[in-house]
Amino acid sequence: MITFPCAKINLGLNIVGIRPNGYHNLETVFYPIPLYDALEIKYMDERFPSETPCDLKITGRTIDGEEQSNLVVKAYQLLATNFELPRVHAHLYKRIPSQAGLGGGSSDAAFMIRLLDERFRLNIGNAEMERYAARLGADCAFFITAEPSFATGDILSPADGPDGHLHGYYLVLVKPDISINTKEAYQRIEPCQPSKCCRDIVRQPITTWREELTNDFEKPIFKEYPQLACIKEQLYQQGCVYAQMSGSGSTIFGIFTSRPHFDLQATFQGAYTQLLQL
Repeated sequence: MITFPCAKINLGLNIVGIRPNGYHNLETVFYPIPLYDALEIKYMDERFPSETPCDLKITGRTIDGEEQSNLVVKAYQLLATNFELPRVHAHLYKRIPSQAGLGGGSSDAAFMIRLLDERFRLNIGNAEMERYAARLGADCAFFITAEPSFATGDILSPADGPDGHLHGYYLVLVKPDISINTKEAYQRIEPCQPSKCCRDIVRQPITTWREELTNDFEKPIFKEYPQLACIKEQLYQQGCVYAQMSGSGSTIFGIFTSRPHFDLQATFQGAYTQLLQL
């Protein structure tokens, strides 16, 4: 059985407080985008000499870390604490770049939970799958349904604005060869409640977003990596109606009302680029 974990972008991201345990409370709108990994599982023959019940093979884009420390395996292990799962071979083909703010690893984990639930008829239900996913990462729960969602703290609710705004628009992704340390990025932010919630802003016409919809990570990260600010400005120069860094970066996205015709690779030399229709 095979499934296709999707990437996401953040439409606005505001750090609004710090919990007693040191974790940050944020407000953001998660929006799924049509950039996919591929994840397949098969039964493992009882004669196959594997030391682990979830044997993972990763192809496509190179990612750091041992395969057994991948979130796909951790998702299997998490469900195996409560369900009798058979041994499986898992094959993950990576297209979503890592350390990009696109949620690729979190999506892989959530879709693994969904895949195991469907394949082995665990009948967990979306709400419970979201609770499992949340134990693997801050944005994992969103990918259980992968529908536009407003996230505040650990709570997800439907975001009814973006779908109507963005359907039919074009999205350009630009990720230079820069890796952001998310923990350090959080440490540079002074939490502050914005004057207007991002959920409300994305319900407005997209032409208002440039002045109002912000990502709190941009200021400290752009200061350290000014080339990211340059990419954002280049997207505006090419005619996008809204540009922002996704999550804690380092991907910058630009939303266009019609298909852009400039040469992505020539404009953003050395960077990973994608053109997608929403």
